[in-house]
Amino acid sequence: SSSSLYLRVVLSGIKLFVCIIFLGWLMIWVIMPTNTYNKEWSPKLQSATTSTYFGSQGTNILIYTFPILFIAVLGCIYLHLAKQSGHTYHGGPLSKVLQAWRRPFLLMGPLGVISAVELTFCLMFLALLVWCFSMYLNNTLSHISQNSTENGEKLWMVKLGDVSYWSGFVGHIAAAFLFFPVARMSSLLPLIGLSSEASIKYHVWIGHIVMLLFSAHGFGFIIVWAATGTLYKLLKWEAVGGSIIAGGLALVCGLIMWITAIPRIRRKIFELFYYTHHLYILFIVFYILHVGVSAFCLILPGVYLFLVDRFLRFLQSRQKIRLVSARLLPSEAVELNFSKSTGCCYSPTSTVFIKVANCSSLQWHPFTICSSSSLEPESLSIIIKREGNWTKNLYQILSSPSSPQRLDVSIEGPYGPPSLDFLRYDSLVMVSGGSGITPFISIIRELIHRSKTQRSRTPGVLLICAFKTSAELSMLNLLLPISGQVFNLSSLELRIEAYVTRDKALIPNAQNLIRTKWFKPIPSDSPISHVLGPNSWLWLGAVIATSFIAFLVLLGILTRCYIYPIDHNTDLVYNYSKKSMLNLLFICVCITASCTAAVLWNKRGNSIELKQIQSMDFPSSWSYNVDTEIESVPHESIIHSINVHFGERPDLKKMLLECKELNTGVMASGPRRLRHEVARICSSGLANNLHFESISFSW
Repeated sequence: SSSSLYLRVVLSGIKLFVCIIFLGWLMIWVIMPTNTYNKEWSPKLQSATTSTYFGSQGTNILIYTFPILFIAVLGCIYLHLAKQSGHTYHGGPLSKVLQAWRRPFLLMGPLGVISAVELTFCLMFLALLVWCFSMYLNNTLSHISQNSTENGEKLWMVKLGDVSYWSGFVGHIAAAFLFFPVARMSSLLPLIGLSSEASIKYHVWIGHIVMLLFSAHGFGFIIVWAATGTLYKLLKWEAVGGSIIAGGLALVCGLIMWITAIPRIRRKIFELFYYTHHLYILFIVFYILHVGVSAFCLILPGVYLFLVDRFLRFLQSRQKIRLVSARLLPSEAVELNFSKSTGCCYSPTSTVFIKVANCSSLQWHPFTICSSSSLEPESLSIIIKREGNWTKNLYQILSSPSSPQRLDVSIEGPYGPPSLDFLRYDSLVMVSGGSGITPFISIIRELIHRSKTQRSRTPGVLLICAFKTSAELSMLNLLLPISGQVFNLSSLELRIEAYVTRDKALIPNAQNLIRTKWFKPIPSDSPISHVLGPNSWLWLGAVIATSFIAFLVLLGILTRCYIYPIDHNTDLVYNYSKKSMLNLLFICVCITASCTAAVLWNKRGNSIELKQIQSMDFPSSWSYNVDTEIESVPHESIIHSINVHFGERPDLKKMLLECKELNTGVMASGPRRLRHEVARICSSGLANNLHFESISFSW
């Protein structure tokens, strides 16, 4: 229709405009080290943008901060319009051209599976850092001679000091990208087809680079000061200029976070990693005190969007969520079913962060959603496997005969991919190991809904799942929701190949019954809903825009009425630390006020739906805190789709190469070795019809 065509044109126009702004922003970073920028462009920009309202930092706000926040607001508008138009997956010639670039290109140990697109952007990012470092260092070292040394310094000390200084500055450039991947509600990631959980690895990569450069910066100066007998500079906190001691404290906080984020430490002592990573608050505070507020504007966009996201998550986590039931499986896995607002929609493979106060009042853990918001509009389910200390504690509470009638649960999310890319394939092959089947359950439930409600053909599905014991076969029960509704799966081409690796046959003890516990709600419990309501993207754009405008107004008033009469834009009089902390205070106040106002406004609409849910009469057959026995074999509607193999592992290469569909999507979820093996087969070139779709939930 004409309206849909007009909407597609608008969406294409927004995306093109965003690309132009982003390329211009990147170009500034590229030309920043050149003499052309420093001697010609920068003085003109300073004279044009330095004012009595924003001082010298006005230039950096305009060049480095404003473009990204403007893109974030435009991204929110784009995602809102795309959601309203029902745009669910990417298609067209461009996506087909990029499919080859999205295939696995490298399998590099700790870096995991890397596509050609990721490798290209990583090399471009590293090239930017090397370019900036070499240009700055070359311009500085070319003016150094033996006669230019002072205070008894030797030439090597001067050179090491320059190398250390520019290492910190280039680390500053890398830090500008550090916070983008961890803003879960940011519009920047879904705008380019990424999800927050899939972007964590980029945060890890950039974090390593940032800490390497900052460590070289800090320890390089320590060596120089130790050689010249001026280590007392470590304790300097001058009124004008950056604080050296604040920089040292920021480096210490960064090193603690860096060390505890080592994979072996993070996996074995997750609590230590989780708690020490909150040192990012002190890191940001000491960082701005060290570099000054004007230089802080270079990394402000990522920090700003992260603070908006973090406070919205804080507001959402204050709500107590209604836990309806828990299904306990013989494999010591549990499915938790929550009440959900019908307006809370999410894509398959989405995640939520959950806190159970009965286990820990501070710890938050991410889990993949196994339900479909299309098939189950009023409920949301997650699967938790008993593995770590936290999950063991939760399972013991739920399996105990004297378990409580209610659990105190808080949730952040859901967060997920912006589109249903898997719908563009003619067939799907999903390979899972153990609890890695969880994201595929949500996909299968979504396909069940689409096969019953839409006329278009849904992809055929081959699910290859490997389990260690017979008891874990009960996970296949979760392919269908707990609602008790009878599903006719004849319209869905579903085939399941289940492999039990340790047991040679079905173990009698594995036929234990699945237990379902129902929980008693209280009036204060709320269904899961988006913190900013159904139109969350539009509201998020409004929050970013209004909070930033409010910050600029407060900054203008402060500078014009208080700071400018003192320093007259010289940056040599007013206390750097006070100015930095006032800026940070204004940012926090504006974000807090805007987020709170938006959440309270949307809470009015949520309260109406909450009253409707509370007024509903629960079925009389529900028995709170009473076990309901269900056979552990899969439902009859999917029995004919399952083929169980005992005492063997799947021959993935043979099974994948036997797929003859011209356009086959391949997904893998589970242990790292399994994911890498599937990626290696798809990228081997033996079958051009296999397209690997990376799913990573390694935190």
